[in-house]
Amino acid sequence: MYAMPQRTPSSFDYDAALAGCAAGRRESLRQLYEQEGARLLGVAQRIVRDTGQAEDIVHDAFLQVWTRAGSFDPALGSARGWVYSITRNLALNAVRDRREQALDDDATQALEAREALAAWRDDAALQTLKDGASRIGFCLEKLDPERRHCILHAYVDGLSHGEIARRLGTPLGTVKAWIKRSLQALRECLA
Repeated sequence: MYAMPQRTPSSFDYDAALAGCAAGRRESLRQLYEQEGARLLGVAQRIVRDTGQAEDIVHDAFLQVWTRAGSFDPALGSARGWVYSITRNLALNAVRDRREQALDDDATQALEAREALAAWRDDAALQTLKDGASRIGFCLEKLDPERRHCILHAYVDGLSHGEIARRLGTPLGTVKAWIKRSLQALRECLA
């Protein structure tokens, strides 16, 4: 099968391709797909870390390009950047959706936080590290449970402030304040 040579991004007319899509010319969409499909798949794969899901995301991105090409405004950015932002946003939404599906009720969340603390205490492989860092465990124990959970979710589980707020059912500003105050309390305790 003969493959069309890929044009360099600088020689491909992205604005014309989007204008063609907005006018309903399928050839424009095909050319855009041939030009950027593989690179967009790479972007999606790096974000979602799943080839099948990345392929679905690129498919959905090109559907959005086809249906929304008329809304592209060159005053707000480049046509190529617009196509990439659609793909990137779909991939990030997929990751967020996956995380949100993993969230359960408050009891499960509290159990996870307790398990994270217990795992930190009990892991034999970390015993040497814990011996040297036993003060942090002592200082963590001195924090209120909600604040300790915020710190553990942020620094053990790697959750964002927004994810912690959703998980704990607490306002975002409160979570941010708890984390800030807890970090200050930990610094004072360790000093």
